[in-house]
Amino acid sequence: MPTCSCPRHSLLCIIPPYMLETMAGSSDPEVRDWAVRAIEASADARATRRTLRAMPAMAAAMSPGGERQRLVYDARHQGMSSLPGRLARTESDPKVSDAAVNEAFDHSGTTYDFYSTLFGRNSLDGNGMRLISSVHVGASLNNAFWNGQQMAYGDGDGRVFVRFTASLDVVGHELTHGVVAHECNLVYEAESGALNEHFADVFGLLVRQWKSRQTAARASWLIGREIIGPQCTARALRDFGPGLAYENDPFLGSDPQPKHMRHKYTGTDDNGGVHLNSGIVNHAFYRFARSVGGPAWKIPGAIWYEAMRKLSSNSGFADLVATTEMIAAARHGQDGTVHRALRQAWRDVGL
Repeated sequence: MPTCSCPRHSLLCIIPPYMLETMAGSSDPEVRDWAVRAIEASADARATRRTLRAMPAMAAAMSPGGERQRLVYDARHQGMSSLPGRLARTESDPKVSDAAVNEAFDHSGTTYDFYSTLFGRNSLDGNGMRLISSVHVGASLNNAFWNGQQMAYGDGDGRVFVRFTASLDVVGHELTHGVVAHECNLVYEAESGALNEHFADVFGLLVRQWKSRQTAARASWLIGREIIGPQCTARALRDFGPGLAYENDPFLGSDPQPKHMRHKYTGTDDNGGVHLNSGIVNHAFYRFARSVGGPAWKIPGAIWYEAMRKLSSNSGFADLVATTEMIAAARHGQDGTVHRALRQAWRDVGL
């Protein structure tokens, strides 16, 4: 895996650093330039993220009356320091001609409705936080960010990636980082950081499955397939299943995510493997959901949501295992099929 000197307080973004590092080593100068710009954009936003992580409640701008309120801005290809940009659509406005604005608006609304309908949660903080998004951030920017206060979406370069608002599970993933911040506020490094990414991946996928009414058996279990550009051979950014999301891609290389603890990444890149090692717990959730059957947002999703709320900022994999097993036993019986399926899923990935 390419090396990446990622600082401790990394930005919460959908494209992991190892992907950008691989692109930065491309023989194609245009691809190299796009990767460098994405890396620089991450660096520009880290100061805001570092400050807001320590006080997430202060970053939450309340909506009037505590009701759903979406605000979508057009950054007009300016950098992260110019956010949010020009207001392009509010909660009461009709659809506009800009597809990215409409996608950011619709997908953030679907994510809000998912948490509200299934868990009685009022926005990311549980108290009616405004959902603020900026589209057209940067020039051909290959990433989407949650900076602790709002969403920022790049348009992609048109070859490796296309606009990041196109994927509902990408939007759900990034907004879930906001939910995590207001619940257990998992430190973004090593196993706690991998759990942060894991919860974002799980609920990002469940938002899409819930919207599409897909069962665990019918769902694809791929993250970000809609943002893959026309010159990529990748199927998606990540795959919860046993396969690789991409292999020998001309720009991205091969998917390095492990699916078992025996292959856990133990180095310092990627903040100690936050995007890498999330693949282990992602695969456990996949195996559990497929074993239980039916819609994954019902039994598995409910157990995971409660577990997220019970964890602390420094929780690791063992804490998630113990907490989910406790919840499954309490809700479905110590010797019930749900608890047995969960224990087997954890064993299958070496936990």
